[in-house]
Amino acid sequence: MEAANTPVVQDQSAVAALLADPATHGVDKVDTVETHAAMVFLAGSRAYKVKRAVRYPYMDFSTLELRHRHCIAEVALNRRTAPQLYFGVVPITRAADAHLELGGHGTIIEWVVAMHRFDQDGLFDRLAAAGRLEERIVRAAATAVSHFHRTAEVLTGDDAVGGGYDGMCWVIDENLEELRERPDLFAAAQVETLAAASLQALDNCRELLETRQRLGFVRRCHGDLHLRNICMIDGRPTIFDGIEFNDRLSNIDVLYDLAFLLMDLEHRGLRRFGNLILSEYVQHFGPSIDGLAALPLFLSTRACVRAKISASIEASLSDEAVRQRMRQDAADYFALARAMLVDWPPQLIAVGGLSGTGKTSLARRLAPLIGNAPGALHLRSDVTRKALWGIDELAQLPNRAYSQDMTRRVYTTLEERAQQALRAGHSVIVDAVHLDPEERTRIEDIARANGASFHGLWLEAPEHTLLHRVSGRQRDASDATADIVRAQLQTTTGDIGWHRLDADRPMEQIVQAILPAIVEGPTDRVHDATNDRSCA
Repeated sequence: MEAANTPVVQDQSAVAALLADPATHGVDKVDTVETHAAMVFLAGSRAYKVKRAVRYPYMDFSTLELRHRHCIAEVALNRRTAPQLYFGVVPITRAADAHLELGGHGTIIEWVVAMHRFDQDGLFDRLAAAGRLEERIVRAAATAVSHFHRTAEVLTGDDAVGGGYDGMCWVIDENLEELRERPDLFAAAQVETLAAASLQALDNCRELLETRQRLGFVRRCHGDLHLRNICMIDGRPTIFDGIEFNDRLSNIDVLYDLAFLLMDLEHRGLRRFGNLILSEYVQHFGPSIDGLAALPLFLSTRACVRAKISASIEASLSDEAVRQRMRQDAADYFALARAMLVDWPPQLIAVGGLSGTGKTSLARRLAPLIGNAPGALHLRSDVTRKALWGIDELAQLPNRAYSQDMTRRVYTTLEERAQQALRAGHSVIVDAVHLDPEERTRIEDIARANGASFHGLWLEAPEHTLLHRVSGRQRDASDATADIVRAQLQTTTGDIGWHRLDADRPMEQIVQAILPAIVEGPTDRVHDATNDRSCA
């Protein structure tokens, strides 16, 4: 961005006055939302978005023709994920007597995107700020993003301009150039340290990025997939406001697209939700596991993007209090960009025990605290079995889905995915019964073969506790019943050399008992986990 110079190339005050006037829409009040790229006017059941007449290095809305073209593209691209929101493109015209009209028949002086107005309190950033993000909503968002990426257009050749090594090289170079222009915000020595780490990470990922492009993981994505661009509409997470103005920013690797959302959650101190999204996403879009080797670079790059944008906005403001807030944002994102490139050695944690012992609850509590952001990949046997059978994880499987052959297939899949993640340098938690000694041996061998530390956790509880828990489950991937628990209790497990944990107590106590022994890294993670009851 051109922090030192104003990017505005045309006065749009008359257009803004027209759209801000309640009489234009026949309503009592018009609310206005402004960003560096657009002005949005909320009037009754409609919203009208005007692209600012600005020119940045990465975005050019400097002419009426360009704004018209990008309005059309915005509607077409965003109807992929939010068809109910985007009505179309409407002109603003000047009549013979010089007055302006919305949708008139005079000379066209501006174009606007007409949208359905939705409740702004349903935006994910507002839900997060109000503490109203819930696991159910976050899981649904992960499903929506994975579906979008699976069905997005695969790009090749010149169309894949934002993917591969060259695509990431471009965005990193752009970031560093703009950070260097603001030594008042970003210390020169720290910028150069970040530059060296980023370029080394990029070089390490060169072959991976090129391979992912050849395999079709560079697609026509969203490009700006943070919390403010997801909203609850009609009870479902809806993705909107994707980038249409620069293919370098939207024709990208799907995992780089996802990284913006994960980084945003990390920045807000909501790693547990980022961890949940990543694990759900991989469950629905499994081939992305190898790409986890590039995730630290992707997260760091996304944080850099937000740091430089915050700096650019700060430079254009006159309100000193708001400027200070933007300066702090820039500093926080810059610190996050550096932190994301700190290397954590991969770990493999296996959580075993009979049905009803709380394996999934423990795995979900531990996963955000293990390894690189947003934490260890959580692989769950119940979800994997449903996916292999081709049904929704909440649907009931037939008995034949629990045959010995199918069970071996489930464990083989879990083991293969765990090995993929470890090879990518990413930690894993495998959540499965692990009743057979051979299953426990194989998962330990995978850790050793991939140079990862291993921790096996075995949960135990009395029969009455297990029966009570499985009978009380609702909307869960597990199909375990009381009869299944009784059958497991009669099965010989062999010697169990894993950490044996009493699961007949609150989850908080179980976490406190085991966490110091398995978390590798700063002790503040242990402190944060044992004091965070929101993860229970």
